[in-house]
Amino acid sequence: MAERAQYVTLGVAEELFAAPVDKVQEILDMRPIARLPQAPDTLLGMIDVRGQGIPVVDLRLTLGLPAAADTENTRIIVLALSGPQGDHRLGLRADRVFEVTVLDEAELDPPPAVGGTWSGRCIAGLGRRNGSFVTVLDLERLLGDVETVTQAA
Repeated sequence: MAERAQYVTLGVAEELFAAPVDKVQEILDMRPIARLPQAPDTLLGMIDVRGQGIPVVDLRLTLGLPAAADTENTRIIVLALSGPQGDHRLGLRADRVFEVTVLDEAELDPPPAVGGTWSGRCIAGLGRRNGSFVTVLDLERLLGDVETVTQAA
């Protein structure tokens, strides 16, 4: 029997992405973000979540997409991640959050091997949901550099 895993599906631009539900601590409405001086463009700043400062990263910019204004659907997904510096929490700004869905891990396609400088290393796999591709993100790889920046801030 194929192992089935739950994912939170989220939208950025016209694309559909998924994050493992076991890494998602909570989903917040957009709120004011305190900017950090000289932070990279992808690091929007910090938010307060019940007395704890959480760095917030813009998923659009992290994926190389153009910036966009917040809407009523914009959300911050608070993630619990593991990295070389230990466990940490990080907010991920997404255009919208859809639902929790189940994908068969055995049926996830690997990232395409297209050569060149693109490796697809931040993609855990490609699934299908309602006739569309869902890009399952490898959050530790995608956001690994952010941990180094926030540790120094």
